[in-house]
Amino acid sequence: MKKLSSILAFLFLISAGPVTGSAQNAAAVEPQLVYKAPQNKDCRHWVDSVMDRLSFKEKVGQLFIYTIAPVDTKRNLELLREAVDTYKVGGLLFSGGKLQNQVNLTNRAQRQAKVPVMITFDGEWGLAMRLRGTPVFPRNMVLGCIQDNRLIHAYGREVARQCKQIGAQVNFAPVADVNINPKNPVINTRSFGENPMQVADKVIAYASGLEEGGVLSVCKHFPGHGDTDIDSHKALPVLPFTRERLDSVELYPFKRAIRAGLGGMMVGHLQVPIIEPVGGLPSSLSRNVVYDLLTDELAFRGLIFTDALAMKGVSGNGSVSLQALKAGNDMVLAPRNLKAEISAVLEAIEKGELSREDIESKCRKVLTYKYALGLKKKLFVQVSGLEQRINTPQTRDLIRRLNWAAITVVDNKNHILPLHADKEQKIALLEVGKPGETNALASQMSRYTSLVRFRLRANQTEQENQKLRDSLAAYKRIVVAVSEQRLGAYQPFFAKFVPKSPTIYLFFTPGKMMLQIQRAVSRASAVILGHSHNGDVQRQVADILYAKATADGRLSASIGGLFPTGAGVTITPRTPLHFIPEEHGLSSVLLKKIDAIALDGIQQGAYPGCQIVVLRNGHIMYDKAFGTYAGKGSPRVESTDIYDLASLSKTTGTLLAIMKLYDKGRFSLTDKISDYLPFLQRTDKKDITIQEILFHQSGLPSWIPFYQEVIDKDSYDGRLFSARRDAKHPLRIGTTTWANPDFKFKKEYISSVGTGDYTVQICDSIWLNRSFRKVIEEKIAETPLRQKRYVYSDIGFILLGMLVEQLAEMPMEAYLQREFYGPMGLERTGYLPLRRFAKSEIVPSNKDRFLRKETLQGFVHDEASAFFGGLGGNAGLFSTAREVARIYQMLLNGGELDGRRYLSKETCQLFTTEVSKISRRGLGFDKPDMTDSKKGNCAPGVPAEVYGHTGFTGTCAWVDPVNELVYVFLSNRVYPDATNRKLNQLHIRERIQEAIYDAMKKK
Repeated sequence: MKKLSSILAFLFLISAGPVTGSAQNAAAVEPQLVYKAPQNKDCRHWVDSVMDRLSFKEKVGQLFIYTIAPVDTKRNLELLREAVDTYKVGGLLFSGGKLQNQVNLTNRAQRQAKVPVMITFDGEWGLAMRLRGTPVFPRNMVLGCIQDNRLIHAYGREVARQCKQIGAQVNFAPVADVNINPKNPVINTRSFGENPMQVADKVIAYASGLEEGGVLSVCKHFPGHGDTDIDSHKALPVLPFTRERLDSVELYPFKRAIRAGLGGMMVGHLQVPIIEPVGGLPSSLSRNVVYDLLTDELAFRGLIFTDALAMKGVSGNGSVSLQALKAGNDMVLAPRNLKAEISAVLEAIEKGELSREDIESKCRKVLTYKYALGLKKKLFVQVSGLEQRINTPQTRDLIRRLNWAAITVVDNKNHILPLHADKEQKIALLEVGKPGETNALASQMSRYTSLVRFRLRANQTEQENQKLRDSLAAYKRIVVAVSEQRLGAYQPFFAKFVPKSPTIYLFFTPGKMMLQIQRAVSRASAVILGHSHNGDVQRQVADILYAKATADGRLSASIGGLFPTGAGVTITPRTPLHFIPEEHGLSSVLLKKIDAIALDGIQQGAYPGCQIVVLRNGHIMYDKAFGTYAGKGSPRVESTDIYDLASLSKTTGTLLAIMKLYDKGRFSLTDKISDYLPFLQRTDKKDITIQEILFHQSGLPSWIPFYQEVIDKDSYDGRLFSARRDAKHPLRIGTTTWANPDFKFKKEYISSVGTGDYTVQICDSIWLNRSFRKVIEEKIAETPLRQKRYVYSDIGFILLGMLVEQLAEMPMEAYLQREFYGPMGLERTGYLPLRRFAKSEIVPSNKDRFLRKETLQGFVHDEASAFFGGLGGNAGLFSTAREVARIYQMLLNGGELDGRRYLSKETCQLFTTEVSKISRRGLGFDKPDMTDSKKGNCAPGVPAEVYGHTGFTGTCAWVDPVNELVYVFLSNRVYPDATNRKLNQLHIRERIQEAIYDAMKKK
């Protein structure tokens, strides 16, 4: 059984591949339950021994499944004896009733049987479909909303466990019909949904769970009952479709199930003219359908059952059991008159209409399945303690998890969810249903907010309705909880319910019920479908409202014209809060101008994509991603994608560490940096102060091309660079700089693999000798100091990074992670991102055709930081706009975020307000140029108090403490070419900042 479980699990994982077109002469896949049976000596011996002692009539009886009620009346007990003892039926199917009665009759039948009886069960949603007092699982249409098919597989395993507890070996489930007809009177919620691929995935997950648990699954109703408007229990539905249509919709899940090696198939009572031209002949009696299509063309080798032959879709035909066996079915769900049906089969054999060999073969097949299902001996049910064994805590937990996973946030306009947990803000809860029915929801919501409850009664007068509408209008947020399925009596209220405040509808009913108040729902800011008013579901929905729990459901079927199949929005505890701009002094309409500016930048080639976040008062006002990673054909940028911050690393990384160490009293701003970095002590830099470096007025150069020290000067002719393009200098790397890429690296410094001393990775194919750190220090020490005036310097921040390492006594990235990024919950912020993330999650920075000769994706673009192993104090940090915004919100808050203090108010005040006397620069931060806005990096008219920074790759972050604004823009404008200056030429970052200020309401 353990080996079988691993095989089924493997098939479950690989079975999601495509199945397209008509499967002509498909390769046979042996059902996993019996694929080793022909080689099993014990199985062959048992089957042979049973065949030897059965009369031919008894062999015919083995192909019949008799349906009987689970009642212990004298008449019913006699019917059971006749079926089992007289006609030797192969199987039994009990109709609905009591658990105790069924298991008693099961044990009685096994005692009477000559050959162990196959007990079948019709439990599409578990035992509760037929037996009272057993665990109630959600219907398939609800389960179809679940995205994690491992849960569906676990559900199948649990149903198998329960089936075995009651002595059943076969479950006539799952329904594999694709319910694309909302008027379907019989399938409907029994189907997993409207999408053939999603239905197939769920069918395989559930059925493989059943079979892994030792119970035969039976996919039904072949060839597909989903797009009908007639109940086959009452008449014969017709599928008037082309073969192409059948292959792509109706047959698709069945094909996938066959390929997955599932063992059972039930043929429905359907008329399919394109396959069976004889009018009025049901699929279950059609050899064209059962044998030619299912067995031959689709190569199904499992056990084939008919649907119940007493149904009106088939019962009008004579000798239905005989016709079903001739069509190719293996077992028939027989009508009541067993004697007449079996006699008809025997008579047909005498007439030569059906061969003895065919009966022998089918009987042997049935017996083989019985052996595989454990019926080589009679299986009896232990009656004592049965209910406890079925209703376990684990079962209840699984039901809870299934219900939770099916919850679907169907719509979330303008990111109204999650709601902000605030006990001071009152929220209105309008309850539509029986009194107290949504108490669990209200109780859980009260943990997060101040809740005011209202109840809408059925058939209220218009005066009462209007009074209620007026009362609700006083609240900034309204939640409507619907637990009533019949909403006709409430329609007059909702017809005129057009609140100005954002309104969230919660439906604790089947989804289609919302169509009764369709217009009101269409106006909703958000809609959550909980499917049932179960208390656990209500509490979970309340948690989802406030992002305290996850919802990732997707609609398995469309809801009229309101919402399409697949609709759904994911909410997790990491989903950022969004707020209505108007409630914070901003215009939503004017903020949308940012979209046009961002898209204009993409259209004009300033960058392939970008992320933009705007916060006010600590709340998200704007959070969008635009464009792609690298242009047409590349992935779209999402808000979780990671960007190279370039020099924005200075204030988002290095400066934070400096501020923290200053907070701890580890240095003074007037300290000489050479006191901490001895290699500077006997140089012209020995008197540089930390404050001078932070102001960029230390006399240090802007940058030093450290990388030139690893290039072999004898490996190329002439000069490495030129002021103009020529044959030897074809690559443009600057506005007036052209380079010769045909050079080689010095072997003592560079290797193509990381071994020995070559431990510093610069890109995918280049490893640097760790001794190069000494070369960097020597180059900084020997480069002449210049006049102490304002010169923006990367070298200064490289020294500050070294200072952090000395004072923190650990690598700077580890210090930042410990003190800031980790406690702040910044999961996508850090240096060397490829240590934690796949390249696919990181936006490419640049195509470096000169130095590294590859696309840089996850490796820092800045050459100086790269030769520092991506850990330089000047660059190297990677992050998302959302997480960068949180860092700057912490600074705006005076060093505090989410109730935790990271820096003292005094340190934040000093570093964010101090300004150089000779430039616009602050202590590490850039600031607006108030004398000439064109010289700065901010929009005209921003307050002098603004602080932040920009980055060479096309990034910026600005904080406005006057208006409590945080603005972050991230892009990869240097992809593919670092000489692209359109971002600056078009003033994209500044125009977006200007649009934010324009959106502020005038007082």
